[in-house]
Amino acid sequence: MGYRFDAPCGLYCGACPTIHAGRKGELAELAKLWETDPADLVCRGCLSDTTAVFCRECRFRSCAASKGIEHCFRCDTFPCADLVKFRNDDMPHHSVVLANLARMREAGLEGWLEEQRVRWSCPSCGEPFAWYDEKCGKCGAGLFDSRAEEKTLPREEAGS
Repeated sequence: MGYRFDAPCGLYCGACPTIHAGRKGELAELAKLWETDPADLVCRGCLSDTTAVFCRECRFRSCAASKGIEHCFRCDTFPCADLVKFRNDDMPHHSVVLANLARMREAGLEGWLEEQRVRWSCPSCGEPFAWYDEKCGKCGAGLFDSRAEEKTLPREEAGS
């Protein structure tokens, strides 16, 4: 199976630093930095058959699968308290999940994936970048990373 950049929770796996490192052949360097085994970082996206160690026990993936759906927006309880808590945690790249799921529902999966591909590509040179990249690795241009994006989004409450 190839890469899948859509995740049940609304994250765009195409901007995951682990996937970036794997696609660039830099997993050993990332594993050293994170003090883990490179084999634990091999990932092709949350909905693929190969996920990184920290995504294997994802509550959203297992919940969606148990309900026969791929994405949380298709659930009768969307947005559930767990998803809102995930959105509001200390990880800036999680702050977009509810907005992403709403947009995925509106634009359709392929439309959303294309929007995300463009969003996570350097506006100057088109090079893909990861959630926490502040500068483009190819041309050096400044990027609108997850930390900056989080500051533009309202916090969510359950049932909103």
